[in-house]
Amino acid sequence: MALSIAATLLLVTGVTLLIYLIKWWSKVKQKNLPPGPTPLPILGNVLQISTTEIPQSLVKMSKTYGPVYTIYLANLRTVVLVGYDAVKEALVDHSDAFSDRGDTGASEFLTKDFGVFPSNSKRWKTLRRFSLTTLRNFGMGKRSIEERVQEEAGFLTKKFMMDKDAPFNPTYMTRLAVANVICSIVYGKRFDYEDQKFLTLLSYIQDILELSNTRSGQEKKNPDTEFHEANLEGTIFDLFFAGTETTSLTLRYAFLILMKYPEIQEKIHKEIEIVIGKDRCPSIEDKSKMPYTDAVIHEIQRFADIAPMGLPHAVCKDTTFRGYHIPKGTMVFPLLTSVLKDPKYFKNPNEFDPGHFLNEKGFFKKCDAFLAFSAGKRVCLGEGLARMELFLFITTILQKFTLEPTVDRKILNITPEPNTNASRPCTYQMKVLSRL
Repeated sequence: MALSIAATLLLVTGVTLLIYLIKWWSKVKQKNLPPGPTPLPILGNVLQISTTEIPQSLVKMSKTYGPVYTIYLANLRTVVLVGYDAVKEALVDHSDAFSDRGDTGASEFLTKDFGVFPSNSKRWKTLRRFSLTTLRNFGMGKRSIEERVQEEAGFLTKKFMMDKDAPFNPTYMTRLAVANVICSIVYGKRFDYEDQKFLTLLSYIQDILELSNTRSGQEKKNPDTEFHEANLEGTIFDLFFAGTETTSLTLRYAFLILMKYPEIQEKIHKEIEIVIGKDRCPSIEDKSKMPYTDAVIHEIQRFADIAPMGLPHAVCKDTTFRGYHIPKGTMVFPLLTSVLKDPKYFKNPNEFDPGHFLNEKGFFKKCDAFLAFSAGKRVCLGEGLARMELFLFITTILQKFTLEPTVDRKILNITPEPNTNASRPCTYQMKVLSRL
C-alpha cells in the first residue's frame, strides 16, 4: 500500500514537472523574441548574471546579443535595452507601448502597488497628474520651492561650519538636508538636524505612514476614486525616499569628485565670485550665467550614474520593436548606465570630463544622451526639484568653503563601491576650509 502511494506521488510529480517544462519551453521558444542566452528551467539566466554587479553584467551581455535582448529572471521574461538609441526609441518614440511599470515584486512588498511610481493605467495617470500639479502649485506652503532649498542649503552650510575643524563623513548631513526639503514640501515643515522625530523618520519607513495622517481632500463617497489613504501613503513614500536618497547620493559623489579635481573646484569658485559674489545666497537664476558650473553638475550626474538599471518598465500590449515581437506584460530594463556611458555620445565615457557638456566657446551644450532622470512618460517626477537642489546645494557650499580630502588626492577613488551594483560611492571623509 505504502509502495503504491509512493509510486503515485512520484508519477504525479513527474507529470507535473513535465507539464511545467513543456509550458516553460513553449514560453521561451515563442517566435521572434529578441535574442538572448538560453535560460534554465526555474532559474532562468540568474547564474549568468553577477548578483553584485548586475548592470555591468547586462551591458557585457549586449556585446554578444545586441542592444535589444531577452533574459529570464527565474520565470520572468525581461527585455534589456542597451545604449541611447534603443532606450530613446522605446521610451520616447514608442512610449505608448513601453510606459507601464514593470513588477519585480518590491513595490507590492513596500507599498502594495499604491502610489505614483509602481502604479499603472488610470491610477498612475491620475496620481502623476495630481502630484505634478501639487508640486507646481506648491499647495503645501506659501513659500516657493527655491526658497525652501535655499533655506536648507544655509542650514547645511552652518552644519559644515560647526564641523570644519575635524574631518567628517558628509553622508549623514547631506541625507538630512535633502530629506528636509522633501519634509518641507510634503509635511509643511523642516526639522532640526538633532530632532529625534526627524531622525526616527529617516530610520523607519513606518513613520512615514504615521506622519501622513491628513485626510483632507479624500473622496470618501466616490468608490472609483484614486484619492484614498493607501495611495496617499504610497505617493508620500515615493516622494520622500526617491527624492531623498537619489539627490543625497549625487551630492556625496559631487563632494568626492570636487576633492579629486581641485582645478575643477577652483573654476567653480571663480564663476561663483564673478556671478554671485560673497554677499548673497545663490539663486536658480544664476545657473544660466554659470555654464562651467552647470556642465560640472551635469557631468557629476552622468559619471555618478546612481540608477544604472533604471526603473523597470513593461509593455502594456503586444509590441513589435525593431522587428522583434515583445508580448504584453514583458518586463523591460532600460539600462541608463549604458546611455550615460554611451561612447557614441560621450567621447570619454568612463572618465570625468565637464567638456562633455561644453562647446568650443565654453558655453553649456545639451546632450541628448543625458538621461539621468530617464525619459518618456515615466521620466522622473522630481526632475525639476532635483536639478534645483543640486545647483543650489553645490554653489552654496562652494561659495563658503573649499573642500579638502583627508588623504592624498591620487588615491581618492571616485568609482562606485564594489559589490553594490554600482549604486553608491565609496565611503570617505572630508574637511572644509572657510572662504569668507
